Amino acid sequence: MIGRVVVAVVSLSVTVMAACSGGDVTGDGPQPQVSVTLLTHDSFDVSKTVIREFERESGIELRIVPAGDAGLLVNRAILTAGNPEGDVLFGIDENLLPKAIEAGVFEPYESPALSRIDDELELDPTHSVTPVDRGDVCLNVDLAWFDERGLTPPDDIPSLTYPAFRGLTVVENPAASTPGLAFLLATVRLFGEPAWEDFWRDLRANDVLVVEGWEQAYYGEFSGAGGGEGERPIVVSYATSPVAEVVFAEEPLGEPPTASVAASCYRQVELAGVLAGTEHPDEARAVVDFLLSKPFQQDVPLRMFVFPVTDDAELPEEFVRWAEVPASPLSLPAEQVEAGRERWVQRWTDIMFG
Repeated sequence: MIGRVVVAVVSLSVTVMAACSGGDVTGDGPQPQVSVTLLTHDSFDVSKTVIREFERESGIELRIVPAGDAGLLVNRAILTAGNPEGDVLFGIDENLLPKAIEAGVFEPYESPALSRIDDELELDPTHSVTPVDRGDVCLNVDLAWFDERGLTPPDDIPSLTYPAFRGLTVVENPAASTPGLAFLLATVRLFGEPAWEDFWRDLRANDVLVVEGWEQAYYGEFSGAGGGEGERPIVVSYATSPVAEVVFAEEPLGEPPTASVAASCYRQVELAGVLAGTEHPDEARAVVDFLLSKPFQQDVPLRMFVFPVTDDAELPEEFVRWAEVPASPLSLPAEQVEAGRERWVQRWTDIMFG
């Protein structure tokens, strides 16, 4: 979303039934479709035409059920491991993955489409999950807000604690939000132990606002969001958020009204997996394959504003022109995240709310 990061989209909670079943016709009439439930975070979005084509070709009815921010989605899946509320889960990222695998959330599946994905994106050697998209969680700034006041926006994470930026920043709760967790991990990577805790104490003293999820942060509190009503000009979002501002602008724009802060970006990969205990394992695997199909992968950029992972997906012009790819995004080894994540989130909670 990877939370998954993602921006300027409409939450999707629909069940789309193909006009024709696509099943084999026998003497008894068309075979009934199998309904497969895809659990996602609230920012998941895909064109209805792409879904309908998949349903027509596969004979599978795809039911898409948003379940909150990615952190809440994964926690819910862990609580129901082995007796899932759906058949496939999309939206987990590498930072939440070890905990879900340990809880037995997923049933391994090695998709044939993996041959079209860069090896460095295949984060799980057991194939419990499959990469679907990639992006970078970054600070975003409202350029007009700063320009109108003759101020220079922050150019890195440490700047957020400066008196000039007091009361200007909104971040997401890392206990519930994958962008929030990615930003916390960025501070751990940047400052190290235990200095990252001092940064957050200073940020709290500088009147940072904490909200539960990305949509509330971006559309509810960020001043640069088109159609939003926020007053804070600094937000934790994605490197591609400025592209979305251009695409969804009410009036044509020559350039994005917002910008991402490259020095703050943390790499995120979003993944999908077959849920252990599904009653429709074959159809669930077909849905994972669908998420790696060329139609879906090419739909990803302008629907969820992240990058596709397959090597045959072409980027839209808007991404080629405006999407900024950080040259050196921050990251932490998966084993370090697994060893420290719960402690870091607890320490963060103590610091911010204690």
